[in-house]
Amino acid sequence: MYQHIILAADGSDHSIRATEETIKLVKGTQTIVEIVYVSDFSKSKDEVLHAEGQEALEVKRRKKLLPIEEALDAQGIEYTLKLLRGEPGPAIVEYANDSQADLVIVGSRGLNSLQEMMLGSVSHKIVKRVECPVLLVK
Repeated sequence: MYQHIILAADGSDHSIRATEETIKLVKGTQTIVEIVYVSDFSKSKDEVLHAEGQEALEVKRRKKLLPIEEALDAQGIEYTLKLLRGEPGPAIVEYANDSQADLVIVGSRGLNSLQEMMLGSVSHKIVKRVECPVLLVK
C-alpha cells in the first residue's frame, strides 16, 4: 500500500482526471495525499503583471485547485497542498525525489510523439526522472 502519494495538479481537466484516479486508490486508506502545484516562471510573469497584489495572485492560483480540493473533501480524503515555483516538470521531480514519495500521479494532455518531441511535456519529464513509480492518467 502507498503511504505518501503526490498528486501533481494544475487545475486542468487532465489533473481532475488524475484526482479521480487518486481517489480510487486512497479511499478508505490512511495514505497521505499531497497536492503539488507549480507556479510556472514563464507564465507567472504575466500573472504578476495583471494581478492586483500578492494576495490576489495567491487566490487566483488557489481557485485553480478548488475542484480538486472539493473532490478530495467530498470523499473524506485528507490532503496537504504544496505550492512550488519554477518549471513544472523539474520542480515536481525534485520535490518528489526529495520527499521520498511512494507514487506520483499526474494527468497527461495526450500529446502525440511529434508534439511531445517538439514541446516536451511535464508528464514525460516526470516519468523519466522521478525515482518512484508514476501513474500517468490519460
